[in-house]
Amino acid sequence: MLKTIILKELQYKAARSSGAGGQNVNKVATKVEVYFNIMESQGLSEVEKERIISKLGPKLSKENILILQAEDTRSQHKNKEIVTAKLFTLLQGALYIPKKRKATRPTRAAKEKRINSKKKTAWKKELRKRPNIE
Repeated sequence: MLKTIILKELQYKAARSSGAGGQNVNKVATKVEVYFNIMESQGLSEVEKERIISKLGPKLSKENILILQAEDTRSQHKNKEIVTAKLFTLLQGALYIPKKRKATRPTRAAKEKRINSKKKTAWKKELRKRPNIE
């Protein structure tokens, strides 16, 4: 993933934000939307594109365009930075490959500890019973 190339491919769109803010909300377009076309990106390899599409399927449009928006602050510039950071964290999360788990066996000491604790519990429960008078 080449961030510099991807940054050039992003398309931004500003709109009026919702919520509190008085006259500022009515006058200024502070909400920022970012559009990123995954299939036409030069900053991603084919394998990365397939992985992103499979991981982020529900968040993509039919044309495989990722659309994110931010309206956290009253500043358009800050919202642009926030939505760009959000996009890159989402892409990095989709490209992350977790390590495969190695199967391990319990040690002899762990087995003995488990059996001893079971015996102790069984003995405790045995002591709770009514004594057998014969």
